Order: sequence, then C-alpha cells, then structure tokens
Amino acid sequence: MKRRTFLGGTVAASTVVAAPAVVSAQAAWPNRPVQVIVPWGAGGGTDYHARTMATLLEREFRNPFTVVQRTGGSGVVGHSAIAEAAPDGYTIGTVTVEIGMMHWAGLTKLTVADYAPISLLNLIPAGVQVAANSPWRTLKDMVDAVRANPGRHKSSGTGQGGIWHLAIAGLLNSMQIRPDAAPWVPSEGAASGLQDLVAGGVDIVPCAIAEASTLLRAGRVRSLAVMTASRVPAFPDVPTVKEAVGSDWTCESFLSLMAPKGTPADVVARLDAAVKKIMEGPEWKQAMDARGFGVNYMGAGQLQAFATRSNEAFGGVMRALGIART
Repeated sequence: MKRRTFLGGTVAASTVVAAPAVVSAQAAWPNRPVQVIVPWGAGGGTDYHARTMATLLEREFRNPFTVVQRTGGSGVVGHSAIAEAAPDGYTIGTVTVEIGMMHWAGLTKLTVADYAPISLLNLIPAGVQVAANSPWRTLKDMVDAVRANPGRHKSSGTGQGGIWHLAIAGLLNSMQIRPDAAPWVPSEGAASGLQDLVAGGVDIVPCAIAEASTLLRAGRVRSLAVMTASRVPAFPDVPTVKEAVGSDWTCESFLSLMAPKGTPADVVARLDAAVKKIMEGPEWKQAMDARGFGVNYMGAGQLQAFATRSNEAFGGVMRALGIART
C-alpha cells in the first residue's frame, strides 16, 4: 500500500514539474520571424489579404510575420512550399481555392489533407471584367460575341485550370457555349491579368470584382456581372449573372491561412484565435471595405470541411468540362 502511494505521489510530482515546461514551450512561440508564403503575384487579392493579416498578426504577437511571394506553376510552387515546410509554426501561408483544382488537373498530388488549416480569410465572388473601351456594355453583349466568334476573344486572370478559368468556362457552359470558346491565357494572378486587359492583350478577366476595384474606380475597366446569388454591397450597380443573362451559374473563390501538416495544435489554435480577433476588429473591416471585399471568418474545423467540399465540387465541374486529368 505504501509503495503504491509512493509511486502515485511520484507521478503526481512529475506532472507538476512538467507542466511549467509545457507552458513555457507554448509561450516561447513565436520567438523568431514567421514566414507567410503567398502562391500568387503581388498586388492581387490574395496578396492584399496576406499582407494585411501579416501586419496585424505581427502586432498581435509582437513578432515579425514576413510575406514571401512564391509564384509559378499555376500556384503549385507556392502551395508546395507551404506543405513541404518544417511543421514548426514558423512557416504558414495562404492556401487558396486552387488547392481543390490543381490535383484534378494533374499538376500536383497536393490536396487540403496535406495542410493544417488555421482560418478562412475570405470568400470572394467572381466578376466579369472588360476594358473601359470594350464595345460590350452588358454581359449579354459579351456572351453573344463569344458565341458568334468562338476562339476570337481571349480571357485571363490566373493559371490554366484555376478558379477564374473555371469561372468563365462554367459560365459559357451554362449558356450552352463551348467552355473553351474564350481561350484562356495563363497568368500569375488577377493583377497581371488586369494589366493585360488594360493593355489590350486580352478581352475578358473573370476575377473577383474586388480585385479590380482600383481600376474600376479609376474608370479603366468595368464589370459586367458578378457570379453570385446576390449583388455585392460594395458594387450595387453591377448585376448578378442571373439578372444579366438568366444563368444560375455562380462561382466564389476562397482564400485561407494554413500551415504544414503536423504543425503543433497549440500553435494552430493560437493563430486561429488571433485571426478571429483581428477579423472581428475595425482595422480588418476597414481594409476589406477599402478594396470592396467582404468579411468572412471560418475557424480551423469548419475550414477543413468547407475546403473538402469545395474540392469535391470543383472536381465534378472540371470533369464535366473535360479539363480534369485525374
């Protein structure tokens, strides 16, 4: 009996001694700069969200959060860099909706299962942008022109098989037009696609309307419609696809903060809590309002389920459109 009591006391004492060490280890993170990898080009919506969040996380943790662009391979380069980094909490990144598309296109084997989700940063509806000097005044004008001249009018805004490529292909398909009737010109993101649009290199950029907000307000491009069920509050004069041409097609991108799979759960939890606090604060809302983005928070558990559903849905779309390779 005494021996059992003694052993029990020894275990209890060990637990008491070990507890401060665990707390100390948790408190130690972060004690050096955290790298935030962005798979898409500077100036686009993903970059804007990442830099805004990194600035506010830096203030929250009193530690540098450094944004690093890793573009290329239709998003594969940056997404691979996030997944393959050491799972120590010092590399995180913006995993975007393309994670549910790239593997269907045969570009990578990566899926959302290769990450530790942290938080959703936003849901972003696609818009249909054209240059200010375009002869198309409405979405019907554009659809009619593409229908009459398949292959003549080019579109751009992301990599081949990316979200905005599927946005225009799905729209055309819903109108009984060949999904490749507006040939896709791959780009490193919406910002470069919009630059090409203004320069006259392409005719259509089906990116997020918020990503085009600066050029829209400057009168250099205009948006013909948004691919969502209701109008975007920041752009109330832009009709939905349903209103413009009667199609039920919708397409929303998502961008999120994730870490490499195996990142300590306590680090993920601390990041998620910090992101939630930031997104509920006035500075985040002001930053989103400035570019016409909404505010959409989703925690780690919800994000995992949401991204999994998105992956399955886009796989179905890509197979239906004939661009799936797996």
